[in-house]
Amino acid sequence: MLHPDLPVCNDKEGCFIPDGLPRVIDSHVHIFPDKIFSSIWSWFDQHAWKIRYQMDTSSLIKYLLDHGVSHVVALQYAHKPGISEMLNSYMAKKCNEFKGQVTGMATVFPGEQGADKILINAFANGLKGVKLHAHVQCFDMNSPDMDIIYDICEKKDKPMVMHVGREPKSEEYACDPYEICKAAKLEAVLKNFPKLKICVPHLGFDEIKEYKYLIERYDTLWLDTAMVLTDYFPTDNKIGLEHYRAERIMYGSDFPNIPYAWDRELKWLNKSPLSGENLEWILHKSAETFFNII
Repeated sequence: MLHPDLPVCNDKEGCFIPDGLPRVIDSHVHIFPDKIFSSIWSWFDQHAWKIRYQMDTSSLIKYLLDHGVSHVVALQYAHKPGISEMLNSYMAKKCNEFKGQVTGMATVFPGEQGADKILINAFANGLKGVKLHAHVQCFDMNSPDMDIIYDICEKKDKPMVMHVGREPKSEEYACDPYEICKAAKLEAVLKNFPKLKICVPHLGFDEIKEYKYLIERYDTLWLDTAMVLTDYFPTDNKIGLEHYRAERIMYGSDFPNIPYAWDRELKWLNKSPLSGENLEWILHKSAETFFNII
């Protein structure tokens, strides 16, 4: 689905969250050191879409908070072995900079030496869980390397955010997401680690029906909405979020790596047929539960 011809959107952005919405927690915000961010943006320019908000970490967090987002969940991923500790230190530093307003997730490269110690140290330094990205890190969800990570997170009661939906796919990835990212693989994890909380971003796109079924069956699985409510990606199936289990859905923007206005998804939610109670779950209560945000 990723293609450099995806459109650039010039939709108007609001200066604050839309009137009438409850408290908003953005559960899907990316932060990286400047050099890594620049490399990511260059990759997207060549192989995906033009990123609209190219700003450093402190500026992007401040941007969201100044525009009415009450709390940010910051995500990162190690694209190769040996950089996880640096990224985790960077994340802890930014959480301290915005103390009480940012929940930071650690990362680790599955299979790297000392992965267990890297995570234990990250949790000791205040990071609240783990973010992994199968498209970039090319891991098998059901491998022994992943079992080490699951086991630590389950025992430490730390949630995991794993991009294991099959889209967006790109030929530029080193692996085929359609081979390694299948809902059935994740279901095996849910069965084998029954106390481990997992969130799959993008509603599990493009196995949306399969992931909807999984959140109905498993109380330890959540989904986030990042980029799939905005009518940006071509799809024949409209998402009827009102038919979902709202207490297992979290709003996430994918900020700053988006090609359209920061509040596009919030405007969609504000105009949706969702009840006030369901909006509260999607916009903040589910994230509070999953990430243990007080």
